[in-house]
Amino acid sequence: MNSVKNLTLVDDDEIFVFLTTKTIRETNLVELIKVFGNGLDALNFLIENKDNPEALPEIILLDLSMPIMNGWQFLDEYASLHPDMGKKITIYICSSSISPDDIARAKNISEVSDFIIKPITKDKLVDVLKKL
Repeated sequence: MNSVKNLTLVDDDEIFVFLTTKTIRETNLVELIKVFGNGLDALNFLIENKDNPEALPEIILLDLSMPIMNGWQFLDEYASLHPDMGKKITIYICSSSISPDDIARAKNISEVSDFIIKPITKDKLVDVLKKL
């Protein structure tokens, strides 16, 4: 299986970020992990690098509940931005929400590949990476 060159984690929960980053590294399938604590910082990074495909992630793991710009707001902005991206980016919502409304809403957003309920296990992560 090919490794993923670049994965972005957008989440403000430091414990989740620490544990997930550690789990991602244990797979030995991801070369670079970028972390953003809110959707606005992640969105600005994508905008700044939209013409630089090497800097863009193949995968974004996106939390829904964050300060400044939450996951839903990020997805709204990304929807208008993604046609201009120099690379296909696969987005997975990774949330502690078990609300059927959130899951249904996510399934109706074409840019979202799946909804993963936290915590993300190593097996689930490997499965996500294999789907690329």
